[in-house]
Amino acid sequence: MEQPWIHKSKTDFWLILFPAFFVLGIVFIFQDWLSQIQEDYSFYTWLFLIVFIDVAHVYATLFKTYFVKSEFQRRKKLYIGLPIICFLIGLFLFGFGSSVFWSVLAYVAVFHFVRQQYGFVRLYARKEEKTKINRYSDALIIYTATIYPMLYWFFSSPRAFNWFVEKEFFRYESQFLIQVSTVIYVLIVAYYLCRTLYLYLKTSYFNIPKNLIIIGTLLSWFFGIVYFNNDLVFTLLNVVSHGIPYMALIYLKEIDSKPKEEMGELFHFKNSKGVIFFVLILIGIAFTEEYLWEIFVW
Repeated sequence: MEQPWIHKSKTDFWLILFPAFFVLGIVFIFQDWLSQIQEDYSFYTWLFLIVFIDVAHVYATLFKTYFVKSEFQRRKKLYIGLPIICFLIGLFLFGFGSSVFWSVLAYVAVFHFVRQQYGFVRLYARKEEKTKINRYSDALIIYTATIYPMLYWFFSSPRAFNWFVEKEFFRYESQFLIQVSTVIYVLIVAYYLCRTLYLYLKTSYFNIPKNLIIIGTLLSWFFGIVYFNNDLVFTLLNVVSHGIPYMALIYLKEIDSKPKEEMGELFHFKNSKGVIFFVLILIGIAFTEEYLWEIFVW
């Protein structure tokens, strides 16, 4: 069985699979400098990591929805109505106070981050035999990789970082619950490793991209939340390994892989200059959003 690359082996590796490992390497090599960098250059770390990657990656979805004429016309009511509904829900939540608003938003963000990793696993498992045990095993390990670190966050003493604001998550300090969840975590990871080895010995096939996504998620979430207790480390491992792969996925699937006749005006992005414009548009929209937040909210 051939490897189930989404685009090509090189682009998948460098843009989707490698970021988590690259950032983790940076963290281990330069961890002594990171606290100083965060202290001296907090504005620039916020600008490049939060605005230019985290916020920008959200707007990559525009190239799959609003910027695609046929898709927008097909689901016009949804694409017009959903932002209005979300805005009204936001106003409703803010009516209970900013802490309620940001708390709900934080839980939604965590759900989004978790589900993205699951989505990548499903994409890379699309050519495997579709059995319940395969599907459930993949879901078990990817949800364990993401949910255990969050449980550790909820049950441990206050961490040195937040998702959005302080006291956004329900917390209950309990070493017992940490120990129980850690044992379960280790057992599930051991099951994943043993099952992967067994399947390789049985079939002589190893799904490289799927397992790299799983391992990268295990490492980035564990070291970003559990092992290290550092705001910049958390942001690096959380944002870079999440935002860059998503932007790459949108560009590779919605622009680079599509024939020109299906793209309308978006065909202008199908070259090296187009990649630059794609990124600049996302950064520009993200910067505008943050500027508006700064003026009207903060």
